[in-house]
Amino acid sequence: MVSDVTEALGARRTLALASLAHALHDGFTDMIYVLLPVWQAEFSLDYVALAVLRALYVGILAALQVPSAHLAKRLNARTLLALGTLLSATGYALAGFSGGLVGLCASLALAGAGGSTQHPLASAAVSRAYGARARGPLGTYNFAGDLGKATLPPLISLLLTMMHWRSTLWVAAGLGLLVAILIRWLMPPVSAPPTELETIAAPYPETPGKGGFVLLFVIGVLDTAARMGFLLFLPFLLKTKGAALTTVGLALSLVFIGGAFGKAVCGWLGARLGLLATVLTTEVGTAAAILAVLLLPLGPSLILLPLLGVMLNGTSSVLYGTVPELVAANRIERAFALFYTGILGSSALAPVLYGRLGDAAGLVWATVAAAVTALAVVPLMLILSPRLTRPLEVR
Repeated sequence: MVSDVTEALGARRTLALASLAHALHDGFTDMIYVLLPVWQAEFSLDYVALAVLRALYVGILAALQVPSAHLAKRLNARTLLALGTLLSATGYALAGFSGGLVGLCASLALAGAGGSTQHPLASAAVSRAYGARARGPLGTYNFAGDLGKATLPPLISLLLTMMHWRSTLWVAAGLGLLVAILIRWLMPPVSAPPTELETIAAPYPETPGKGGFVLLFVIGVLDTAARMGFLLFLPFLLKTKGAALTTVGLALSLVFIGGAFGKAVCGWLGARLGLLATVLTTEVGTAAAILAVLLLPLGPSLILLPLLGVMLNGTSSVLYGTVPELVAANRIERAFALFYTGILGSSALAPVLYGRLGDAAGLVWATVAAAVTALAVVPLMLILSPRLTRPLEVR
């Protein structure tokens, strides 16, 4: 009984610290948007250089997901997560000292390298702490990332009105240092993955079906592409309905607020209703809501946006929570790393592809294409679902 209580408390501490890390690192990623105009004025950068800054951070973060998971086999995930957070903080601290574009690029690359540890290791830590009950907690973990996106960039904006941008980065770096210390001090060690022999000898196979993870990976990429495509065109859709710039900002906030709650709500719904019912509901609902926003006048469209945000962003929590169900227990870190690499890659590439489609076919048809992309998930989910409900051979 005592051991059960201790295990439950340890799991909650793991979830709390992993969520804190997620909030910090996602906030670190999105606060770059706030800093781009400042850097443009400080270093006389053109838009191409600004795009390089953002792409460099995200590109390094995405490229090092899998290496971070491999490194976790040598260092405990808790230690590596703390070191990665410290590295991100150091990168931003050095950015505050940079005197030109080269130094700023190097600093952001360092910060992105540190951030690459967060997604695969923190997700796996929550998964290992909760075991078969991890789907709901993983939804909470993903919700924390949206909280970071919603709080840290506005905080940086406020600080920029009170102090120099370099001092602002040093404050952010200090926050990262504090989180790194808390992770190393308070987070329980992440349990080591079982060996191949232990996995095969388990009474219930850990890997329900060959190819299941590949299907989930493709579903995640399509879900992200639909979200990025719609968000790219939403401001322009609203402008065609007569929305002012402030109204466009409000509309995006409504989508993001709905998305933050969607990650929490859909994570827990997935644990209760199952993956198939939840994803089919959110993807079909996403497609229907996108088409409704396309057809409705401005007022009803704004009312619909929070619900659209819930469905648009909520699916990802259910998908993240399914990763541990489709891989052997000793491959969870690597699976999360691969999954997040696909998600990040899709978020970077999809706006470019949809943008080209918009130039060629027009705003309306490009938006319809985003809705069709969401519907493309449905047949893949119908194929994936049986692999989650009956055990097959271990890969």
